[in-house]
Amino acid sequence: MGRSRSRTLIVFALAALLVVALCLCAQERAPVFRVDVRLVRMLATVKDQRGELVGGLDREDFAIFDNGVRQQVAVFERRTEQPLSVSLLVDTSGSTAKDLRYELDSVNRFLHALFAEGNPRDAVALYSFNYEVTLHNDYTRRLPLLDRNLRALRAEAGTALYDAIYLAADVVEHRDGRRVLVIVTDGGDTASRKTYHEALETAHRADAIIYAILVMPITNDAGRNIGGEHALTTLTASTGGRVFTPALGAGIDSAFREILSDLRTQYLIGYYPKNVPAASNRFHNLTIKLARPDLRAITRSGYYGDVEQSTGERGKPARTRIP
Repeated sequence: MGRSRSRTLIVFALAALLVVALCLCAQERAPVFRVDVRLVRMLATVKDQRGELVGGLDREDFAIFDNGVRQQVAVFERRTEQPLSVSLLVDTSGSTAKDLRYELDSVNRFLHALFAEGNPRDAVALYSFNYEVTLHNDYTRRLPLLDRNLRALRAEAGTALYDAIYLAADVVEHRDGRRVLVIVTDGGDTASRKTYHEALETAHRADAIIYAILVMPITNDAGRNIGGEHALTTLTASTGGRVFTPALGAGIDSAFREILSDLRTQYLIGYYPKNVPAASNRFHNLTIKLARPDLRAITRSGYYGDVEQSTGERGKPARTRIP
């Protein structure tokens, strides 16, 4: 009786081992599917026909289309409280020398208003650019330090605008929350190693909005850099920002106030792309349609659907200097 029971136990044990072995083999043979779906984020401002900001819409008021295919909104925040990382890019090329002091006074007032009214986690990085790009402050809330470095800026020849955008966008990409580039310049690019398209692609990859304050030292058409002005207009519009062309003094202050209003009345919208046809040039076109036909949404024009970073023309890095 004892032997029979022992044999029965052995048989059961062998059968159990066989089942386990078969399961393990099946798991090894089973194909493994990995899905790496990126959350696409859009920061949008909405305006009515008079150009006034509209801040009371709901998720159902927005329809998002990726390459023409409607997407399901997965993230929606009204008047988003996500912190701001603002990269402030100040043109210190030789042509700005005459007006630089007035511009810096307005920049200073903008920074004070930003920190006074915003999220306690908002931070600013200060860059200047002429023939090279200089990082004066990494992201900080220390206004005295920013003030001191602003006052120390001096004008020199050359304008590496695209290098400045490329470098600032590459850095801000790794910051949490909302990412914004604010450029104060007189337009044009004369010294960059990076191209317009490389600068724009890097801004798109960083989900960064670009605002530009274009202070023109020459107002008559014969002496203006029309090409530079057009490039700034398309850069800002493509990322969901805009370009301002103010007069000195109060005009620059007004432009900065409008930027702050935009930033304080943004909608954060996110979705996971589904059933989207591949884009031949890796760029996905984004469109927002609103339930109310009298409103329009301002946001970035699209995003790059791959994760490969551009190495740039001839593989040369943009120039930067940290004092």
